[in-house]
Amino acid sequence: MGSEIIDLDVNGTKVPLIFEQDTRLPIISMQLVFQNGGSIANTKHAGLARAVSKVYGEGTKTLGSNEFSKRLDAKAIHISANAGGETFVFELSCLKEHMQEGVDALRDLLNDPNLSEDALDQVKTVTMGEIQRKSTDFDYVAGRTLKELLFKNTVLALPPIGTEESVGALKVSDIKGFIDDHIVSERAICVIGGDLDKDEAIKSVQTLLASLSKGSKAQLPYFETSATPKEEIVRKKTEQAYVYFGSPFDMKTGDEDYYKSRVAIFILGSSGFGSRLMEEIRVKKGLAYSAYGSVHVNKSNAYFSGYLQTKLESQNEAQKSVNEVIKTFVEKGVTQEELDQAKKFLLGSEPLRVETLSQRLGRTFLDYYKGAPLNNAQLELDKIEVLELKDLNAFIAKHKEILDLSYAIVTQ
Repeated sequence: MGSEIIDLDVNGTKVPLIFEQDTRLPIISMQLVFQNGGSIANTKHAGLARAVSKVYGEGTKTLGSNEFSKRLDAKAIHISANAGGETFVFELSCLKEHMQEGVDALRDLLNDPNLSEDALDQVKTVTMGEIQRKSTDFDYVAGRTLKELLFKNTVLALPPIGTEESVGALKVSDIKGFIDDHIVSERAICVIGGDLDKDEAIKSVQTLLASLSKGSKAQLPYFETSATPKEEIVRKKTEQAYVYFGSPFDMKTGDEDYYKSRVAIFILGSSGFGSRLMEEIRVKKGLAYSAYGSVHVNKSNAYFSGYLQTKLESQNEAQKSVNEVIKTFVEKGVTQEELDQAKKFLLGSEPLRVETLSQRLGRTFLDYYKGAPLNNAQLELDKIEVLELKDLNAFIAKHKEILDLSYAIVTQ
């Protein structure tokens, strides 16, 4: 086993194909990924990319939603479309014996999406209901408010699901325009693996992409995180406070020190029990049931964020504790015991991260997408294994920008 990159020629367009053969189970897993096609493309309408993905969920225009679903169900074929942050993804999974039917069905969906008023009205109705429900999900409200503070006046500040106004204003022409601009071979990356050989993989992908328009590539924008600490209080009828916090994190994809950030943030906030935030805020002070922190290093942005829920009367103390924990972390670093425990977990849990075919393909895709070598995961683990305390603490001390915390708090 092991993934490889194959450069395909599709009507004069170079399309990368990530392929891994795995014959242990008679299954096929495939993804068609279109770059710059996620919510980052919602410059005209908040929620547009997600609405497009939901329209694809309404089947083909020829068959409609019900008949297209019956066609898939009869062969246990799964097809879905999803809009991520930076990419738009089609997924296909099926048994090997039904691979051809699955490829044919996905090709039909790509060529004949249900661009009808009825399909869009159905998507609007469902989405409006989801937006209304999310208005009472205070974790969602706090998280969205934090993104608005960190990326004010950019597309990243817009809710990926959209607003009632933006979704209500969508037209079929908007859906078609998005497809014409983004679902094109120039932006495609293909991922396929399972019980098939290389020639079968190449033939399937060429079948799917041959009928797409060539389109054009687009430069992915980069958005700086606000370095000016801000705070916004959202008043709701709630019995606890939802405290979300975030700050810049000065790192780009491909940074040779990324593995150090994995270890550092694991110790600070992403490891659950045993992390600094959890130990200080929950265990020692009893201010919250849980407290987490993590870093996000994407091609279009990078930032640190975290969250906790606490009693209304403990809100100010919890916020003060977050500031103190992170300040101490940056100024004094971590202990040898913390580093040893982090290494033990990160190195020991690695087999669980690549158990399934889809996990391995997903990891290989992310490495390729971010410009890393295909064996990047192992290279990082090798570096983590020999990481010394002085080097990790020097790295942590260098990233004082995470002290510039903005807060979004939902409270009574």
